[in-house]
Amino acid sequence: MSVCKHINAGIAAVLSMAATIACAQTYPHKPIRFISPAAPGGGFDFVCRTVGPKVAEALGQQVLIDNRGGAGGNVGTALASKAAGDGYTIVLAYIGTMAIAPWLYKELGYHPLRDFVHVTHLTSVPLLAVVPAALPVQNIKALAAYAKDHPGKLAFGSAGASSQMTGELFKMLTDTQITHVPYKGAAPATLDLVAGRIAMAFMSPTATTPHVKAGRLRGLAVTGETRIGALPEVPTSREAGYPGLEVMDWYGVSAPAKTPKAVIAKLNAELARALRLPEVKEKLNAAGYETVGNTAEEFTAYVQVEYKRWGEIVRKAGVSAE
Repeated sequence: MSVCKHINAGIAAVLSMAATIACAQTYPHKPIRFISPAAPGGGFDFVCRTVGPKVAEALGQQVLIDNRGGAGGNVGTALASKAAGDGYTIVLAYIGTMAIAPWLYKELGYHPLRDFVHVTHLTSVPLLAVVPAALPVQNIKALAAYAKDHPGKLAFGSAGASSQMTGELFKMLTDTQITHVPYKGAAPATLDLVAGRIAMAFMSPTATTPHVKAGRLRGLAVTGETRIGALPEVPTSREAGYPGLEVMDWYGVSAPAKTPKAVIAKLNAELARALRLPEVKEKLNAAGYETVGNTAEEFTAYVQVEYKRWGEIVRKAGVSAE
């Protein structure tokens, strides 16, 4: 009886391997749904619609962008987590949905490490610390001093989880009392910044750089490791004296758990190839995005590190979703 069991187990293993190989050889045989967990327009959509069509060309199947906005990306991400793990649903992974939101929300509807296979890291972009031009501070240390002199009187705006938590991280590093004001997007937050209704924000350079160049806002620091080409005079947070304030907004691609390894490998290869195309790289770089395109194992490790890092920050800050 035990011999029969071993034989049956061996047959099952062989059949499973054959099915996996067959799956990889025939994949994809129908359109792929690429969930962008945000409304059309903005960073999520821009990345999806820049990379998606190039992957579609290589795979010979449509990659359909499915915009599912809500709760800072959590609604679309939760939807993706419940899809079949067959390679025909993928989702744009984001620092907010995969590393920060799990610590801010009690009932998120998914777990970023258990419910997904992480395919590849697409892009990274730093945030820009900005203040209204009328605020009497010329650098980020002066901003910290000004906030200390006006405890509880200043407000910082946010447009998403990473924007919010970078502001909270700044408060922790500088021991200041600054009120958080959440916004539904970068556009309304930027308008209130320009008008002086809020004193500061950590925002996407794409949204704020035009206003800095026009003199309506002042850029104080870039949260990445290097300065950005559009504003070479603005120092990095490390150069400005706050190395702990290094934060990168990042996007990647994830798939529901149990998606076959062979399918993940194929998706990874085509996504990485798309990122290397000159027209894709130039378009993303021009918008301030650094392209990555690493292995599934490397991206998974990165998500795990970011998940742990932001869990510690959220706990120390004592904040929750608003």
